[in-house]
Amino acid sequence: MARKTLAVIAARGGSKGIPHKNLLDICGKPLIAWTVEQARAAEGVDVVAVSSDSDKILQAAEAAGAVGVRRPDDISGDLASSESAWLNALDAIDEKMGRFERIVALQATSPIREPGDIEQALATFDREHLDSLLSVCEVEDYFNWRIGQNGPEPINYDYHNRRMRQQIEKRYLENGSFYVLIPSLLREQNNRLGGKIGFHVMERHKMFQIDRPEDVKLCAAIMRSYGYA
Repeated sequence: MARKTLAVIAARGGSKGIPHKNLLDICGKPLIAWTVEQARAAEGVDVVAVSSDSDKILQAAEAAGAVGVRRPDDISGDLASSESAWLNALDAIDEKMGRFERIVALQATSPIREPGDIEQALATFDREHLDSLLSVCEVEDYFNWRIGQNGPEPINYDYHNRRMRQQIEKRYLENGSFYVLIPSLLREQNNRLGGKIGFHVMERHKMFQIDRPEDVKLCAAIMRSYGYA
């Protein structure tokens, strides 16, 4: 029997990098609308809620089919965690609609996803009896470097004995698109991950998100090229 599932999106009004980011027009829709509509279209999601301190974001989210939840001022600042907004929304929706058993927490600034990603992740979550799941992308064919104490140094290969790209171990990037979790992780640990953790591996073009002004055109171009608009 399917577990009652809440999709929740935290979308603050304030954004220093890109003003009014969650309301940007991306391929003909406000950015927030893409995530709301993807979550609503995913089989297994019962309710989609958007937590925001902005009237305009709440209006756009509700127009796209979400339930708006007013985010209190004390968890709306730059340092407020997404977990605090998700938990506040969960408690508010629980009170109105009864307790939910699963949460899908989505990032509005990652619009390059499909309802099928959410559906597959929920199926994995149940099949593997997980407590939490994160969306990732494979990055196994990169030669990774970091700045060490003595300057640049490789992370996943030895440049003295350079291997073929195919021989480099698979690595996974947490792309932030969405998480699936049981409510007790938020309520008891204030965390999105814990217990038995699993992955949903997304296609590589879905790793991009809108954080900087140049990301807007990039994500829009990817979305158009893959038929989103």
